Amino acid sequence: MVDVPALVAQAREGRPRAVARLISLVEGASPQLREVMAALAPLTGGAYVVGLTGSPGVGKSTSTSALVSAYRRAGKRVGVLAVDPSSPFSGGALLGDRVRMSEHASDPGVYIRSMATRGHLGGLAWSAPQAIRVLDAAGCDVVLVETVGVGQSEVEIASQADTSVVLLAPGMGDGIQAAKAGILEIGDVYVVNKADRDGADATARELNHMLGLGEARAPGDWRPPIVKTVAARGEGVDEVVEALEKHRAWMEEHGVLAERRRARASHEVETVAVTALRERIGDLRGDRRLGVLAERIVSGELDPYAAADELVAGLTGR
Repeated sequence: MVDVPALVAQAREGRPRAVARLISLVEGASPQLREVMAALAPLTGGAYVVGLTGSPGVGKSTSTSALVSAYRRAGKRVGVLAVDPSSPFSGGALLGDRVRMSEHASDPGVYIRSMATRGHLGGLAWSAPQAIRVLDAAGCDVVLVETVGVGQSEVEIASQADTSVVLLAPGMGDGIQAAKAGILEIGDVYVVNKADRDGADATARELNHMLGLGEARAPGDWRPPIVKTVAARGEGVDEVVEALEKHRAWMEEHGVLAERRRARASHEVETVAVTALRERIGDLRGDRRLGVLAERIVSGELDPYAAADELVAGLTGR
């Protein structure tokens, strides 16, 4: 058994091994997970969570690394959760070495962790919300969450981040794809990376046009800015940080930040509850109650929805 209070205290001191062990307990759904979450709860709420998403090849890892450098220059502690595809053999993260971020490996003010999706859709790992809590409690001022880059289904980041950054690149068709992918609905800041390539201005104009065609905004509403960068050279990155800080200030002024965090907590509770209920239902396979309900469905006495209602009522005591 792990000494959770001691581990949390060490994480608060900035010891990377303690942070790594806590996240491993989260990823492995340890029997001590509830104890870990209870110990972390009073220590969270200080980190600014920024999500970065976009199609493969737009430079998410390079942009994340550039943002880490910018925030470190500002004296902030930074945590990075880089979500990667799962290995079909080990279940681990395929790109776990994060070579593009290796320049920060020796910086005690930066913690980088690769997480495998383990089959979870939406561009994030199932345990990402709990891992964000660990980094928050460990004293990170900013937590950058880089999604897996699976295409246009990875909109789940919008429910996990305070601010969502959508990256595009010229010559990849991202501008056109954005209109039908739903990412126009989740982006708070848009970044056209690799802006030294031909077509960068056209991509930015097209994106600006599509944002103008989106939902009507009242005076004072946030209009997502479009920032052009060459992340590999650090160009435009300070402008991205400035856009992020402006969005954070706007959210705080209008109460949006607190609202988003309440929605995030609500979503997390719902996910935990549904997962627990699904496990309990899974334990019923071969159970007499499930067999009886199945027999009543086959005989026409019950429909599947009524049977499910009975099953849930029996499991929850309602």
